[in-house]
Amino acid sequence: MKEIFLDTETTGLSFKDGHKIVEIACIETQDLIPTKKVFLKLINPLRDVPKEAFNIHGFSTEFLKDKQPFNKIADEFLSFVKNKKIIIHNAPFDVGFLNHELKILKKEEIKISQVFDTLEFSRSKYPGSSNSLDGLCKRFGISLENRVKHNALLDCELLREVYINLFDAKEPKLTFSEEESKNNNFDDSKKFYSKNILKLSSDELNKHKDFLKRDLKKNYYWIFLIS
Repeated sequence: MKEIFLDTETTGLSFKDGHKIVEIACIETQDLIPTKKVFLKLINPLRDVPKEAFNIHGFSTEFLKDKQPFNKIADEFLSFVKNKKIIIHNAPFDVGFLNHELKILKKEEIKISQVFDTLEFSRSKYPGSSNSLDGLCKRFGISLENRVKHNALLDCELLREVYINLFDAKEPKLTFSEEESKNNNFDDSKKFYSKNILKLSSDELNKHKDFLKRDLKKNYYWIFLIS
């Protein structure tokens, strides 16, 4: 299944106060592996960017004035996210802004059933803890050294890493040198797994012992006879 990790930057906290989107970023993945397809647009909000918002993302009114307004990129955006699971941190904020703009244009709005909110999920998994994107990155040891200001594309990549850790969905990965890669000489000690080791219950252990006593012995003699 294809997923979209999505983030926006805006001129303020609420579209109800006339604030607008200034950046949309989406990273497409296939089973959480990036497909290298990215949607990234800077948007002219057709209004001033308050100083408080500029201090967060660094996009000024002057910088954005020659960018396309939302109505010019809406169809491309909808095409990019169509029929894909959309993963967002604090989904009501981003979806609220996006659907407000789409409603004005009389376009199809993003369905709640299409969206997974990592903030809501992390709050249920880690109640009482810091569940901001920064807080979760620190919990999982994800580097924030490049996050000087809020950047929608960088936040999408950080969110992908957070999502993987939230579900313990990491695949085994190899870390080997370029020389080892060329020579196909991989060191097994450099494999890292994040899968949990499951502990069998006493009932499962008893069933396994019964299998060893009954079925395995029977199969062993059968194999011996036909070999």
